[in-house]
Order: sequence, then C-alpha cells, then structure tokens
Amino acid sequence: MTYWHEQRTPGGSARGVIAVTLLALLLLTAVPAALLAAVIMMILGHVVGGLALFGGSVLAAAVAVALAGMTGMRHLRKLLSRASFNVVQLDHRQNTDQPGGSGYSDVVHLDPSEYTEVR
Repeated sequence: MTYWHEQRTPGGSARGVIAVTLLALLLLTAVPAALLAAVIMMILGHVVGGLALFGGSVLAAAVAVALAGMTGMRHLRKLLSRASFNVVQLDHRQNTDQPGGSGYSDVVHLDPSEYTEVR
C-alpha cells in the first residue's frame, strides 16, 4: 500500500468515532418514529407506555449525541497534539490582541490621538 493510502485510512480510534456518530444519527432519526408510535399508544389508552417510549427514545438519543461529541473532541485533541500538524500555542509575547504584543520589532504603535477619522 502506498504512503498516501496509509495516511488516508482511518485508524481504530477514528473508526470508533465514526461508529458512535452513526449510532447517534440513527437514534436521532428514530425519535420521530418513536413519537408517532407513542401518540398511537396514547390514543389507544396506554398513556404511560407512550410517554415512556417517547421519553426513552429522547433520552437514548441525547446520551448517544453526548457520547459522540465527547469521543469526537477527544479524537480531535489527540490529532492536534501530534507534531505532524505543527500547531503551536501562542505565548503571552505573541498575543496580538494587546498593543505591543505582535512579536514584530518594526511595528509602529499609535495611540488613539493619532488615529484619523474616515467618513
């Protein structure tokens, strides 16, 4: 197998994230069907059973979505922590939000009195 194909094939962790995400999507699509079944059950007189069916399906879908989100974020953090992505953390000297923190020595800093108003 070539190097490009080896890099493009998802590993075990990525397959797990994909599986959990697909499970969450499947359970989310089952919620409207459970609502319809619950309404039919309630019309037939089984109110508690209908509420339990709909509540259980919503609860299962919510748990699956939360689990997919957590595993996805964990997988993303693991990918970003690798050195091959070259993602670096900015230190306080490189903070561009503060004046003088751009990290460049040839930047001219202006105070508010030197700004020109454009209309």
